[in-house]
Amino acid sequence: MSFGFEITATDGKARTGAISTTRGDIRTPAFMPVGTAATVKAMMPDSVAATGADILLGNTYHLMLRPTAERIASLGGLHKFMNWSGPILTDSGGFQVMSLADLRKLTERGVTFKSHIDGSKHEITPERSMEIQALLGSDIVMCFDECPALPADRARINESMQLSMRWAARSKEAFGDRPGHALFGIQQGGLERDLRGESAEALASIGFDGYAVGGLAVGEGQEAMFDCLDYAPDQLPQDKPRYLMGVGKPDDIVGAVARGIDMMDCVLPSRSGRTGQVFTRRGVLNIKNARHMDDPRPLDEACTCPACSNYSRAYLHHVFRSQEIISSMLLTWHNLHYYQDLMAGMREAIAAGSFTTWQSEFHATRVQGDIDPL
Repeated sequence: MSFGFEITATDGKARTGAISTTRGDIRTPAFMPVGTAATVKAMMPDSVAATGADILLGNTYHLMLRPTAERIASLGGLHKFMNWSGPILTDSGGFQVMSLADLRKLTERGVTFKSHIDGSKHEITPERSMEIQALLGSDIVMCFDECPALPADRARINESMQLSMRWAARSKEAFGDRPGHALFGIQQGGLERDLRGESAEALASIGFDGYAVGGLAVGEGQEAMFDCLDYAPDQLPQDKPRYLMGVGKPDDIVGAVARGIDMMDCVLPSRSGRTGQVFTRRGVLNIKNARHMDDPRPLDEACTCPACSNYSRAYLHHVFRSQEIISSMLLTWHNLHYYQDLMAGMREAIAAGSFTTWQSEFHATRVQGDIDPL
């Protein structure tokens, strides 16, 4: 089976459908749990699948540094290495080079930097990024781009966007002909509508299997992000998947889907699980707070995850405060389950033509601050 995308229903700008890959279908809108170092932290692969996830994200930057893409390839590729049989998308490494690497030097050729782990020197170019992702064997490959932090002035945003478009063309050439694997382009242009339009035109002329809205969720705030998403997805080809990178909180995700986004990823549900922050239908619960010490209720009465089915808030408060490993496992499982339930709810509502009502109910049931105890 080759890579494909089918839209089965729309409601306003919101879309539902499926991305087909050789390793299985990805139901859209889709949330991709992040397996930075070939693992979703505190989760077994079967547990991630049990939450409803169809696809995982792997990280080019981290895997090239440790254990190296060459080692993973020699051991059978990333799917075998991490025991995940479903589709995997790998990012290009561009964002992590910007956010994590030391002594970064940017040129037309690519980026040289020192590892944040041991200070060793490395270079990523569009060609090297494609090589790394081919060695990993990822099903969806992202072209290499430059992602400046916001806010930034227009001249800097334009310079970065133009460079990213030249790198996109080089990425496409280096990717070559790989049946069963897909290459996504990444739209840049900051919060500048005309620059994003120019970027979208450049990417469409090169031709990709899917398109990402890049350069958001990098410090601009939700209002500015939504303002950009009011037009940015519409600038991209309508018959291809549209992926918003690095987003986000539940209300970010709902707002993105309402604006035509098909795919998202974020470390937030797993990272929050390890720090005691729990996402529920009614909002955020901080399990570390003493108010949950004697609470016999589950985290969310409507949730069927193992944390909610088998344990009380009181127990989860106890194991978190005691720094027991089971706390990270259960709270991460719950958060990922909640995110996948959120996606399933949106897919069902879009298919039924009731997404606007669903969205209103989603916002109406949520409260600010830690959820009240009994």
